Amino acid sequence: MRPSRRSMLRFGAGLVGAGLAAGAARAASAAPRRAAAQLPSAFGIDAATLGVRAGSSDDQSSIIQHAIDQAAKAGVPLAFAPGFYRVGGLKLPSGAHLVAARGAVRFLLAGGFELLGAENVTRIGLSGLVLDGLKVPLGNDKGLVRFLKAGQLKISDCEIAGAGGHALVLDMVSGEVVDTDVTDARDTALLSFDARGLLVGRNTIARAGNNGIQIFRRSPGDDGTLVVDNRVETINNRSGGNGPYGNGINIFRAGNVTVRGNRIANCAFSGIRGNSASNITMIGNTITEMGETAIYSEFSFEGAVIANNIVEGAQTGISVTNFNEGGRLGVVAGNIVRNLARRPANPSPDGLNGIGIAVEADTAVTGNVIERANAGGILLGWGQYLRDVAVTGNVVRDSGFGVGVSVSEGAGSALIASNVFSGSARGAVVGLDHAQIVTGDLTRDGAARFPHLTISGNRVS
Repeated sequence: MRPSRRSMLRFGAGLVGAGLAAGAARAASAAPRRAAAQLPSAFGIDAATLGVRAGSSDDQSSIIQHAIDQAAKAGVPLAFAPGFYRVGGLKLPSGAHLVAARGAVRFLLAGGFELLGAENVTRIGLSGLVLDGLKVPLGNDKGLVRFLKAGQLKISDCEIAGAGGHALVLDMVSGEVVDTDVTDARDTALLSFDARGLLVGRNTIARAGNNGIQIFRRSPGDDGTLVVDNRVETINNRSGGNGPYGNGINIFRAGNVTVRGNRIANCAFSGIRGNSASNITMIGNTITEMGETAIYSEFSFEGAVIANNIVEGAQTGISVTNFNEGGRLGVVAGNIVRNLARRPANPSPDGLNGIGIAVEADTAVTGNVIERANAGGILLGWGQYLRDVAVTGNVVRDSGFGVGVSVSEGAGSALIASNVFSGSARGAVVGLDHAQIVTGDLTRDGAARFPHLTISGNRVS
């Protein structure tokens, strides 16, 4: 039986209604998907949904700045797709967190002195980004990345490359810089002023023009920065001078700093240089091929512990000096120091090229092993600047002298006891007037002439 016209109309109306309902359902389900691309998820906001384009040759600073502000306002990270982005002068607000798969996203400097930075902020994070300065000159004392008065900063798994000045400048910052590579900075790789609780750990610093890691204070005081487990190598001395530049790790006026477990190689001057840095600890570092003194505690400091380090290849291994400026109070213990000789780039002006350990005041030198120090194993004092030094239980092999101790007028007391000296060509213990040897071997005879010295129980072969 053929269906009636009325039933056909009812059937057609039903199809149309079903189609409209299905279309409405599809539109309703698509709307949340479109909105979801703009809304924050548990993992953050995709920068591409806010107009940021990977691989564009355009300067995207304003677009990315807007995206950063939106993500920070929402309280979630801003994630970038792989590729490069040309940017400059980005300012991170509190709560900003920029993330990427490590090494997949490269920010290229597009002008100005800074690629990115922040001031008076908290809870800032950078993770996985490559920040490339393209070696564009930044001007004196400028940084490619700079944070001022920032709390709870965390930079992790990033790369900072080709800075045309300082690479990373932290000024009154708390937080951490970890697992990050900083390479080819024209000036300093990482420069911190007046830290407020900073960790610099497990980073790789290479090919810096002037210094690797610098922890500075504008005036002497407590700093407390931890510089641990970093790899620092090939640090040059582009700006010249006799020590401010060319150092792997440089601590200036900063008190209570810990420098531990770092691997430092091929620096124009020192591996670790503490200048007016009180209560500094330098423990368990391995330092090779330095142009001057491998480990230095100098000028007006009080308190230095230098222990369990390995030093190979330098002009001087370890120096705790400048009693004339108030430098005093140290422990030098358990270090291995060897192959100290004249370094052609920085010959010592006093003629003592190749000293293992040199100390001046209120210091214990104990349990160290020194081998092949061209001038001598252990140097005590400089002219009248010698006071209350104990040298015990050390082994000195194949060195110019075992111990050279000041016998100049006004020199203070020294105890030299229970050490082992082997192959000391110029004597196991000799008296010095500054750089000049003025006695024979005092372990054999003549020590009684110097009442400020106690020499006993040493083994000489």
